[in-house]
Amino acid sequence: MPMIDADAHVVESERTWDYLEPADQKYRPVIVGPKTEGQRQFWMLQGKVVGLARSVLTAQQFATLSQRAGREMTTPQEAREMENVEVRLRHMDDLGVDIQVLHPTIFIERVADTPEAEVPICHAYNRWLSDIWAQSSNRLRWSCVPPVLDISAGLEELRFSKQHGACAVFLRGIEGERLITDPYFFPIYEEAQRLDLAIVVHVANGNPEMVDMLQRYNSSGFWPFRLTTIGTFHAVVMSGLPAQFPGLRFAFVEAASGWLPYALSDLRRRLAARGQTLPDDALRDFRLYVTCQNDDDVPYVLSKAGEDNIVIGTDYGHNDQSTEIEALRNLGDSGGITPAQFQKIVYDNPKALYAL
Repeated sequence: MPMIDADAHVVESERTWDYLEPADQKYRPVIVGPKTEGQRQFWMLQGKVVGLARSVLTAQQFATLSQRAGREMTTPQEAREMENVEVRLRHMDDLGVDIQVLHPTIFIERVADTPEAEVPICHAYNRWLSDIWAQSSNRLRWSCVPPVLDISAGLEELRFSKQHGACAVFLRGIEGERLITDPYFFPIYEEAQRLDLAIVVHVANGNPEMVDMLQRYNSSGFWPFRLTTIGTFHAVVMSGLPAQFPGLRFAFVEAASGWLPYALSDLRRRLAARGQTLPDDALRDFRLYVTCQNDDDVPYVLSKAGEDNIVIGTDYGHNDQSTEIEALRNLGDSGGITPAQFQKIVYDNPKALYAL
């Protein structure tokens, strides 16, 4: 059975920024931090830390992490950082994955405070991914990152990316002082709808002040990243975006799926107070997709949210609580779902989400 990994990653490296134009090299992010095993390193741009670069881990340390977590997390560095696309494709073959949809790492937080810096950074990233796609025999699809501080430049990035293997647009649920339900983003939605690109709301947060404040009191990423993604799902439905853009698909990625029954129940009550009705199969009718994890109660989620809009990913390339590089294969062994439901989650649904 063919399988599609709906949430895989690339880990940016120094080579990513070789795609900056010569005049824009002044915006090149640089890696800072200790170069010792097990220590985190960070990207710095214009004197400001803008996101996690990578952890310097040996193969043994990755193996230890996998053993502690009870799931396989080990991936070759040259595959994570796309230094060798053939190695990545061979590893996908080993995992039984036919297509991966790649999302960024550095953009999980806001990278730049001005359009002058954000536009070339996004431009370079999207050219790097287009080059990776061109080497992959169409097996490595990806989400475009638009510069949201310059919408006109963002639309140009969407058009370029669609022509070079992108199947989605990456947005953070909170972008600066705006939720993505703000009309400011409507031109992106109009163009994504025209180009048949999905909108991927990945666990992320584009408001640095909020991230700093929440992580000061809670060092985990649950509050600033995961809860904001769940809140964005709720806001998209309450705002009426699905009706405004009837051809647009939204995906909510890496926040698991166990929250869906509660969110749908709450939406049902709130819409009823407005004299509105939430459809019985709201995800299908509103074209909303959610990634599950193997430790979710997937049968229960399907019973409450329907079978046609749940997908699964591996979080390939990261070493966090969502990473399980054999997630697609293991889903079928976790019990409780039928073969037909398994096929929908690992193939039919992601194929529809990303228009593959």
